[in-house]
Amino acid sequence: MSETTDDIAAERSLVEDVRALVEDGKLLAEAEIDYHKKRALYAATAAKGITALFGAAAVLAFFAGIALVVGLVLALGQIITYWGSTALVTAVLAIGALMLAKTASSRLNRAKQIITDKKG
Repeated sequence: MSETTDDIAAERSLVEDVRALVEDGKLLAEAEIDYHKKRALYAATAAKGITALFGAAAVLAFFAGIALVVGLVLALGQIITYWGSTALVTAVLAIGALMLAKTASSRLNRAKQIITDKKG
């Protein structure tokens, strides 16, 4: 006689089913933990490379900015004196830096007020 699925199910006990379910749950949990470990390792490895690329891009952008400033000083030196062009470029950059610092300071103060919940 061949056994049907009803006969096989009837022979298993509830305890065996629960044990099998617990084992499956353990296996699933271990697989999930392993997956997340590998995902975190991949993210950390990728982050190192991405950070290095952004760092290199920042260095190149910095040097490009310096080259632009030097070129501007040299170009303006043909129109006004080189000392005058140096002073003019320095003054414009300093004014820009002060404006950015003032904006950042006001935003910082506003953020402090919001965080501490003070009116004013």
